[in-house]
Amino acid sequence: MRIASNQYHQTMSSALQAANTGLSTVMQQMASGQRVMKPSDDTIATIRLARMAREGAALHQYRDNISGLRTRLQTNEVTLDGMKQDLLLARDLMVWAADGTNTSADLQAMSGSLAALRDSLFFTINSKNAEGRYLFSGTATMVPTVELTGVVPGARYSSGVGINTVTQDVAVGDGVSLAANVSVAGITAFLNQLDDTVAKLGAGNASTASAQLSGIDQMLSTIAGQIGALGGRQTVLQTLEDNHDAVTLSNQQASISLGQLDYGEAAVRLNSYTQAVQATQKAYARVSSLSLFDAL
Repeated sequence: MRIASNQYHQTMSSALQAANTGLSTVMQQMASGQRVMKPSDDTIATIRLARMAREGAALHQYRDNISGLRTRLQTNEVTLDGMKQDLLLARDLMVWAADGTNTSADLQAMSGSLAALRDSLFFTINSKNAEGRYLFSGTATMVPTVELTGVVPGARYSSGVGINTVTQDVAVGDGVSLAANVSVAGITAFLNQLDDTVAKLGAGNASTASAQLSGIDQMLSTIAGQIGALGGRQTVLQTLEDNHDAVTLSNQQASISLGQLDYGEAAVRLNSYTQAVQATQKAYARVSSLSLFDAL
């Protein structure tokens, strides 16, 4: 059978190109340590690696959200605990004030102490985060939770315009969101009640002490409930973070298994392609040097 020179040259050129391509691919794989350099290397593995990369990006965002949310929850908890301590001190004063043996001077002294606690509660309920946003105003984070708007004792405090109890939800998992904020229901009315008691005690009148004691107990119950809710959310966050860490580690191990190069197998292929290139070059050079005159 006769083989035309052009056909022969094309065949040898294709063989040499294929061997060189294979050799180049193996060398790139060995340099990078990755088995899958392009989708055609392993279509199924490429799809799985892309899916895990997307999942990894989502998990990274969730973990960032969890970190930020945990800080916000801890800030809220510490702030509410400070209010609780002030309320406990105010409660002690009201128990003392309810004792009918106090003199006018005693009641006036209590009034001064209670006024300081009132001001502390007013300041604390208007606490801001590092970004200057109010903690307890719902979604109206640029509005003070409680404002001092009047001059008549017992009616000086009012809620900030537009504040609400709407939660600021943060995504911390696939389809899972947690509220970053809490509200203190009834705080404005409580401050007005406390303000009225301060004025009456200052005038030597302890008639509102029992009612104020009841109001303090109710506010303590409200704040304790919110502190408990914040603690519960932090527990959920820890569980979610542990789950995200486990999935991330699993995906990393799977990605290594799918994409990492087996250097032993790669070395065998490198040697095979190297020999193929050398053999093709030798054969091409040998056959190209042949001539019909050699047979004469």
